[in-house]
Amino acid sequence: MTSYPKPLSSQDAVFLDFDGTLAPIQEEADKVALPEGGAEIILNLSRILGGAVALISGRGLQDLSGRVPKEVWRFGNHGLYSAHPGKQAKAPTTFLPNDFMKGLTALTETLRGVEIETKGPVVALHYRKAPNAETALREKLPLLAANFPDYNLQEGKCIFEIKPKGANKGECLRKAMNTSPFHGRRPVMIGDDTTDEDAFKVVNELGGMSIKVGEEDTSAKYRLPNVAAVHIYLKEFHDAEK
Repeated sequence: MTSYPKPLSSQDAVFLDFDGTLAPIQEEADKVALPEGGAEIILNLSRILGGAVALISGRGLQDLSGRVPKEVWRFGNHGLYSAHPGKQAKAPTTFLPNDFMKGLTALTETLRGVEIETKGPVVALHYRKAPNAETALREKLPLLAANFPDYNLQEGKCIFEIKPKGANKGECLRKAMNTSPFHGRRPVMIGDDTTDEDAFKVVNELGGMSIKVGEEDTSAKYRLPNVAAVHIYLKEFHDAEK
């Protein structure tokens, strides 16, 4: 049973999802942005925690970096690519195999309203504008993905993603916790979607604090109801540390 999370500590390392956690989900992914004051909250949190704050998202690293402060750590493409604080995000150098991409394109051409988003080696199929396509995608995508054993198919909120097996928020978080400035701190992960469950499991294993945003089933130990509550929770810590 999940409950409201305990207060953060100055000895924590905080990992934050973006869409649905720090920024409200929009019908069009390109329109998702931090609410007013959101960037300041992230920067203040990073300052208090000695830089041990990271954004960890399924978005492409360059896309993510254009929506959050560049002064913090950013892990994009489910952890495949990273950018140090203050550094520019580099463009991806690998992509989905051509045959896989052709199969996805052919499939979506039969499903009006489904949009393909290419993020280097990660490809997302958004069906928020075409909810009736969900059944067809759930039936046909596993058949296509079965031909490419080096890739995983993962479902999220109105989205299916194809990603290399090494793209995993949990493994990304685990590696980060072995490096400075995260090493030796208690890991805290806040996220809202199925891709964040990988990170929750690692945080639980490491004795940290896993926080689910929303009401869906989760392995997280704590819960916040929505994006606004996440901002309030983080700001409460900042105000207490003044």
